[in-house]
Parts: sequence; structure tokens; C-alpha cells
Amino acid sequence: MSITTKIDEEGNQLTVCVDGKFDFSIYDEFRKAYQKGESGNFNFSIDLKKTIYMDSSALGMLLLLKEYAGESNKVNILNPSEEVKTVLNIANFDKIFNIS
Repeated sequence: MSITTKIDEEGNQLTVCVDGKFDFSIYDEFRKAYQKGESGNFNFSIDLKKTIYMDSSALGMLLLLKEYAGESNKVNILNPSEEVKTVLNIANFDKIFNIS
């Protein structure tokens, strides 16, 4: 399991990439990754291209990120597999996040 981050050239978009299982075992690592982007100053993208599994604790972590980002910033979920996208849709996260 690995989490990587990157900030765009303009310095206003933080992307967090989750590789492997997205579950409670990476809670601290995930939180530290998105806190690299100051609340209120960044839009966030969570790239799930390499995510093979997601559970309910991951959904909770995404909600914490949404709260951290604030109302004025976007949180996008990118590249979910069909399995992960199904989990997101069952939880109605398509109504809370931009998923593409």
C-alpha cells in the first residue's frame, strides 16, 4: 500500500494517489497526505486508478477530506475501477463528489 501526492504547477490542486487497498490501515497516511494542501487554498483530487479495494472506512476518510477542504473547494475522485465505482455509487457519493 502506498500513497503519493503531487501539487500542480499553479499550486492550487493537490492530487492524492491511493495504490492498493483503501481501508482503515492507511488512515494516518491518507490524512497526512491531504493535509499537505492547506484547507481553504486547495482543490483536491483522489486518484483511485491503482486502488483495488475500498471499504466503508475509506468512505469515511473521503468525507473527512471533504470537510477539511471546505465549501469553496472541490474534491474530485478520479479513475475508480468498476468495483470501486460501484461502492461509491451505492453510498451516493456521486451526489457529494465529482467522480470521473
